[in-house]
Amino acid sequence: MSQSRKKPITIVTGCLGSGKTTLLQHILKDETIRTSTAVIVNEYGKVGLDHHLLRKADERTVLLKGGCICCNSREDLEEELKSLLYEDESGEHPFSRVIIETTGMADPSPILFTVLTNPLLQHRYVIDCVITTVDAKNGLLHLKNNPETVKQITVADQIILTKTDITTQAEVDSVTSQIETINPACTITHAVDGVVDRSIIQGTNQREPLSFLQPPPQIHYQINDVSSISFTFKQPLDWTAFGLWLSMLLHTYGENVLRVKGLLDVGEAGPIVLNGVQHIIHPPQHLEKWPDETQHSHLIFIARDLDTSLIEHSLTTFQTFLGTSIEGCDFSSVS
Repeated sequence: MSQSRKKPITIVTGCLGSGKTTLLQHILKDETIRTSTAVIVNEYGKVGLDHHLLRKADERTVLLKGGCICCNSREDLEEELKSLLYEDESGEHPFSRVIIETTGMADPSPILFTVLTNPLLQHRYVIDCVITTVDAKNGLLHLKNNPETVKQITVADQIILTKTDITTQAEVDSVTSQIETINPACTITHAVDGVVDRSIIQGTNQREPLSFLQPPPQIHYQINDVSSISFTFKQPLDWTAFGLWLSMLLHTYGENVLRVKGLLDVGEAGPIVLNGVQHIIHPPQHLEKWPDETQHSHLIFIARDLDTSLIEHSLTTFQTFLGTSIEGCDFSSVS
């Protein structure tokens, strides 16, 4: 099955109280989205209050109990996604998209792992977008005290900055700066009272990856032993050789590489969108054309407890061996 025919999954994650449910309530007010979307809510604890709030907007909301999806409910998630496929194919409850809302204590990475490695799910679903809500008022405190917040920001394609209406501009700027330092490839959107453009749930299958048009600036910062490094290539990459190098890198350091994202020129009419979390790489997406006239490859790694200069040295050595130069390499440290 081609990627375009797979059911897209949007994952909504974020720290406790950061506005995930408010965001979903707003999105599900759109009748077209509400009637074509299956929503899975993972609630930590015995009472699924968020589930009942969403039930008012979407009758097909499903609650997964028993704790965090990323820790002990992955089999439940697998079975629920399979059940949704059966209901869709039987005509009982057809749908075109799944939204998964995680508990605020979740590391989203194992959820991606579950979908991308299950033999059935990987052929019927595609992880389309990961949205992370960040509380602008308390974001710095969450980053300091909750390692999960750093992971949630790291894997995000879209960051929704909430509570900006009760936050000073200086606080917003400070939180934004740290988010951009942790994940320079994400797109940041401000929400007021949970209101954003509802198309936010659509990922790169529907929108061009514009965040890679400008390489991230050189930044030096320290946050929880997380570091990032970015590369720009002005010559096409050998896709087979690059894939071999990346596979070896993730085999060796996969648990430490929190995120890899790239827009790569491999000598075709359009670029390849590369997206990975730890040692799991999403199926590469081939675009028909470049988003603009600048056809340069951009590649970003975000790592924890790993000297990113090792990545730089390894890639430089490998590309030199292949006769491909690296230009515009930026290094940034975040912790």
